[in-house]
Amino acid sequence: MTAKTALETLAGLLASGGIEVVDCSGTLGPDTPLLKLPPELAVDTPKIEIHTISEYDKNGPFWAWNWLKLGEHSGTHFDAPHHWITGRDYSDGFTDTLDLQRVVAPVNVLDFAEECAADPDFLLTIDHVKAWEAEHGEIEAGEWVVLRSDWDRRADDEAMFLNADATGPHTPGPTAEVIQYLVDKGIVGWGNQCIGTDAGQAGGMNPPFPAHNLLHKNNRFGLASLANLDKLPPKGAILIAAPLKIVRGTGSPVRALALVARG
Repeated sequence: MTAKTALETLAGLLASGGIEVVDCSGTLGPDTPLLKLPPELAVDTPKIEIHTISEYDKNGPFWAWNWLKLGEHSGTHFDAPHHWITGRDYSDGFTDTLDLQRVVAPVNVLDFAEECAADPDFLLTIDHVKAWEAEHGEIEAGEWVVLRSDWDRRADDEAMFLNADATGPHTPGPTAEVIQYLVDKGIVGWGNQCIGTDAGQAGGMNPPFPAHNLLHKNNRFGLASLANLDKLPPKGAILIAAPLKIVRGTGSPVRALALVARG
């Protein structure tokens, strides 16, 4: 099959409903859960604001539009390499310079939702990943890998979504060994359904925040606050996660979409 024929087949399947487009993004608005930083570090990302410019009124009689106030890493979002100090030297590490060919790729969905429900501090280990590969097939170079925790079911309540106490957030994520293993395999990037790509307690790992540290050190991408991963198969879907083309952007909210074969 030629590339042209493959695209024609894809177009036909999209038109006929043979391929479903699954929205892997949460809603972006004033109630979207946002990361809270320790007070000694920096100010937090401000709450998302949506302001009306006009809505068929004296400010614009025939049109409706709004202006927004939001951080780059708000809601379902994309982390570019320049987001982390380890990725700061990549000239193509910004949202306006990255290679878009890489952000449309097959996705591996590692389902550990039951484990995450039983333990909010669940850590994905090498043994978990290798057992998943033994069942579903090898994770290949140029692919996305995402952790299904079903954490998006908490997104209507910021306190439940952040799940923090005096010791910090308690949310699932990967170990450093897992991220290094996936980087060595040549993945495009890693995604999580929680507020960030790392586990809530990742500040105490070696290195600290390994998903951020190791992904961006190796010019890979991160996705956070993903949704509806329960609608994706373990393998076989295509994930499209393109950030806004912000000048020297360190990240961007995204409308992450997955193409999934029906049946």
